[in-house]
Amino acid sequence: MNQLSVAIAGMTLVLAACKTAGSVPARDIPTAMNQAATALLQERLLHSTSIAVVYRGEEFILHRGELETGKSNPPDDATLYEIGSVSKTFAGLLLANAVLEGKATLDDPIQKYLPSAYPNLQSNGEPVRLRHLLTHTSGLPGMLPLQVNEVLKDFTEHATPAKLNAAYAGYGQQQFWQDLHAVSIQGPLGKDYAYSSAGTELVAHTLERIYGAPYESLLAEFLSREAGMRDTWLRLSAQDISRLAPGYHSDNPVITTPMPLLPWGAAGNLKATMPEMLKYLRLQLSAHPAVAESHKSLVRFEEDFRIGYFWNIGQNSQLGTHYVHHGGVPRAQSYAFIVPKYQLGVFIITNQSGDATAKAMEGALAHIFDVVESMQRR
Repeated sequence: MNQLSVAIAGMTLVLAACKTAGSVPARDIPTAMNQAATALLQERLLHSTSIAVVYRGEEFILHRGELETGKSNPPDDATLYEIGSVSKTFAGLLLANAVLEGKATLDDPIQKYLPSAYPNLQSNGEPVRLRHLLTHTSGLPGMLPLQVNEVLKDFTEHATPAKLNAAYAGYGQQQFWQDLHAVSIQGPLGKDYAYSSAGTELVAHTLERIYGAPYESLLAEFLSREAGMRDTWLRLSAQDISRLAPGYHSDNPVITTPMPLLPWGAAGNLKATMPEMLKYLRLQLSAHPAVAESHKSLVRFEEDFRIGYFWNIGQNSQLGTHYVHHGGVPRAQSYAFIVPKYQLGVFIITNQSGDATAKAMEGALAHIFDVVESMQRR
């Protein structure tokens, strides 16, 4: 499934209702979550999932299945998951905060923040700007180094995780800057959608230049201060590695390796527990000024598809205006949905990653959305 398509679109059960237990949501939402998990785990290659829901101030977590088939090891609230490209929305949120603080503007040329001259980062005399990075309209390649883009064309091949590990072994910011000189921008800026994790990495660097601190520490400070999130990580300590969920790539029955570290990590390296993702959903449903800024539509591709600060903005009769992002690494896939119409936030993840995983999660989520919609009509 390509990125534009994704954007546009006998096991252990642990369920926790974190607030009022006797209300209608506490009766209906857990049932819908259980239905969603059941539907997802009927898929041949999927055997574990966790779901977090915030609905009208109430919070729920569900864990189902086994992280490893036959091991009776269900995920729990301490399990750390690789949330993949949902990480991008965190970088967008920090840049939205910087814009509100007057430290950057969306029309700033990215060259303003780079360590040396990059005359190649322009098209027909117009420079690549911050807004182009946020909306995947910069013309930058999907990944750096460039050979990774070829590797990902055969994503389901069993050798793909090992090839990714080899490409990123020793690949740091210095190599990224060297490779960036070889990039050629094609086409008009701000118009054509071309998903770029390389662009997200540049946003992380921009934040470092703005605040004079590493992106990792900027993120940790912001999340702790604004959302009480203290168990979300770009890199894991030795003591936390054991909490990282094992996962499976494509139809390979052998556990695969984690996503290798990117130069900054903003494009897809975050790991978080489900209680942490509940806090993130709650923040995204709040009136926080940086959240409101990050939800602004910056470019429209279709009547029902726009992009804000990395958030894909959808519009349909069931959910109204909603914000969604898919995350995928070689051994996990996830979705985050923010639905202001219903004061609803949903995060779902499974520790398997293949071509059909995203569609399976979308089908599972329909159970939750249908129940919430029906509750509004009562």
